[in-house]
Amino acid sequence: MELEIWQTGLIIAVGIVGGFLNVVAGGGSLLTVPVMVFLGMPGPVANGTNRIGILAQNITSVITFARSGFRDFKLSLSLAACAIPGAVVGALIGVQLEGAWFNRSLALIMLGVMLIMHFDLGSTARAQDHQPTRRQLLHGHLLMVGVGFWGGFIQLGVGFIIMPVLNRVMGLDLVRTNMHKVFIVAVYTVVALFIFASQLELLWIIGIALAVGNSIGGYLGTRFAIQSGERMIRLVLNFVLVVFVIKLLFDF
Repeated sequence: MELEIWQTGLIIAVGIVGGFLNVVAGGGSLLTVPVMVFLGMPGPVANGTNRIGILAQNITSVITFARSGFRDFKLSLSLAACAIPGAVVGALIGVQLEGAWFNRSLALIMLGVMLIMHFDLGSTARAQDHQPTRRQLLHGHLLMVGVGFWGGFIQLGVGFIIMPVLNRVMGLDLVRTNMHKVFIVAVYTVVALFIFASQLELLWIIGIALAVGNSIGGYLGTRFAIQSGERMIRLVLNFVLVVFVIKLLFDF
């Protein structure tokens, strides 16, 4: 599949927007995957090719966070390790995925996430220096298996699932939540991309164009998250959640 100039530009532009959303809130793949399908790619191939951009975006974000002094590689790596088994199973199922049957369930998940993020239901204070308790660490690591499954399976909306785990369950502020999120997604995406590439003929040229856009968006999203702080991240997250819930519930 060869892209015309305008199609390449579209992929890069959508990648920039998607990369920004993925880092700050989530849902970027709800833009990038449909655009690739619109351009004529089969669903599973678009699902797999999307991982090329996701990997580049999150590597860029990890580096940008680290250079700005936001890093905790020990915790990030242990959480990512728990996500890998789920990602393997999810990706093995995802290579056979057809259609958009998951839209309503995803919309309900996102609606639930919005409510959880809005109300302080049993949450601890999320000060910037908060260190998760042993109980919070245990619950967070166990839930990462499910996060990995969804990420390996479809990727769409994984940010809306991982953020409540890090923010509400583990008590991390939203800046550190995003810091860990991009590392975790980068690690399990390596595994998911390998599985998709071994089972399907991915379109690497399109993936590279998407990676350029995602990387730019990921960098911009990381700078925004660091400079704007928790309040602005929460506003963007809730806005994106509302938009995508409406889209998924009424765009069948």
